[in-house]
Amino acid sequence: MRGVEGQADAGPAAAAVGHRATGADSGRGFGVAYAFLNRRERTEAEVRARLERADVRPDEIEMVIAELLEFGYVDDARYARLFTEDKRTLQAWGNDRIARALRERGVARELIARALADEGGSGVGAQTSAQGGEPEVEALAPESELDRALAWLQRRFPAGPAEPRDRERAFAALARRGYDSETASDAVREWSRRGER
Repeated sequence: MRGVEGQADAGPAAAAVGHRATGADSGRGFGVAYAFLNRRERTEAEVRARLERADVRPDEIEMVIAELLEFGYVDDARYARLFTEDKRTLQAWGNDRIARALRERGVARELIARALADEGGSGVGAQTSAQGGEPEVEALAPESELDRALAWLQRRFPAGPAEPRDRERAFAALARRGYDSETASDAVREWSRRGER
C-alpha cells in the first residue's frame, strides 16, 4: 500500500507509532505492541508482558498501554466476551475452564463474571459480596450449562453408553472440559437415559 508522496504506508499502526515518536528509541514500544496485537486480540497483561520481554523501558510501557487502552486496541472486557463465546461455541468449554483460562491471561474477575453472564440473559453474574464490594462469580443456571454439556456428549458419543465404564469416561471428559461435577453428573445421567430409549 502506498501513502502520501509515494512513501510506503503501513496503515493505522504506523500512523499511531509515528505521532508519538519523540526520541530515538521512542516508538519502539508501539512497534512491538502493534506487531503483537496484529496477530489476534490480547489482554492488557499479555501486551505488558510482551513489552517487558522486549526490554521496553517501564515509562514507555505505561505510555503505550495507556494509548492502546484509550483507542480501544486493548480491551479486556471485549477480549473476555469474545474468548468466552469462542470457547463455548467452538470447543464446548465449561465456565470453570473458561474462567481459569481468562485469569491466566490476566483478566479481572469482574470482567470474567460479566463475560460468563453474557450468554443471552441467564447464567453467571457478577454479584457483590457483603464485605467490601468485591465481585464474585456465582454458579451458572443449570439449564444453559447443562444443555451445552449434554449437547457435547451427544455429539461426542451419539450411541449413548454401552457399559457403565462409558458413563465414567463421559463424566471425566466433561470435567476436563471445565464443567463442574454436579453439571457433569446431571448431563451424564440425562445422556444415559436418552441412550436407553
